[in-house]
Order: sequence, then structure tokens, then C-alpha cells
Amino acid sequence: MNKKKLTSQQSQELLKILKTRFEKNTGRHKGLDWNKIQTRLEAQPEKLWSLSEMEDTEGEPDVIGYDKKSDEYIFVDCSPESPKRRSLCYDYQAWESRKANKPESNAIDKASEMGIELLTEEQYRQLQELGKFDLKTSSWVKTPPEIRELGGAIFCDRRYNMVFMYHNGADSYYAARGFRGSLRV
Repeated sequence: MNKKKLTSQQSQELLKILKTRFEKNTGRHKGLDWNKIQTRLEAQPEKLWSLSEMEDTEGEPDVIGYDKKSDEYIFVDCSPESPKRRSLCYDYQAWESRKANKPESNAIDKASEMGIELLTEEQYRQLQELGKFDLKTSSWVKTPPEIRELGGAIFCDRRYNMVFMYHNGADSYYAARGFRGSLRV
């Protein structure tokens, strides 16, 4: 596979997976037409590559909405638990500040490498309205600058049938904490 480009066969296989997931989970995207989404994806191979990265890390990306204002479809990681991109500090600054036991990477840079964005707390809560996610794991979410400047970062999960937002040092990392991403197409 070329950097940020799938082969024709890889693209077709991924589109088949995405279409099957789309058809299986119609409650996530009522009124949206897969054919229009597929046409949009085929015209933007770099977006298809990003979705492949999401899929390869078991994020199970699916369409959860359409933004009329920007004319974009919104894909989000819809795996039951945080995708297999875990044990990451929040950002590079936090990773760099660790003196010992540095994790492999950080969530912000990993998302950027994949061509996706971390969910905001609001987006995370919207996702939770479509199902029950992160019952055993948690996910870093975009942290407001005023919290990050003080050394913290926020993450969310679902426990006791409620969605919770917590804080932690941005340099912390846990095997059960990853991040969920979004991609606009």
C-alpha cells in the first residue's frame, strides 16, 4: 500500500465492509443514502485511507450524521470499546514530559497521522446516544486549552448507564484508554 493511498482491491474491500456496517446499523444514520457516501469516498482516496486506518485499529467506523452546512458526512469510530490504539499519552507535550516508561506515542499525533480528529466531549456524548460504548474502556477527547495549559486532559466513558467525563494528567496512559476519532467526507 502506498502512503495514504489504498490499492483498488483494498478500496473495494473496505467499501464493502463499510457498506455492510452502514446497512446493519441504520439507526445511526437515518435518511442517508449509501450510494452518495460511496461516491464521495471514491472521489477522496485519502479519506478512504483514513477510514482504512480506523478499521485496521478495530475502530469500526460508521456514518453517524451529515452536516448540511459543510456538506459533509461524518464517520466516527463505533466499536463497542475504545479502538486498539491505546496506552497513549494525550499529546506530544505530555509524552515528551515523561521521564520514564514513555508509551509508544500520543493520541493527538496518532489521530493526525491517521488523518482523523479526536472527538470532542459533545461529539462523544452524541455518539453515546446511538448506543452503549466504552463500558470497559475509556477514550481521550479533545481537551479545552485552559485545562491542557494546567497539565490536564479529559477522557470519557460509560458506566452505570451514564456518560462520564473525567480528568487526568495529560501524561498518563492506561491499557484500557484509547481515543475515538471522527472523519468528515
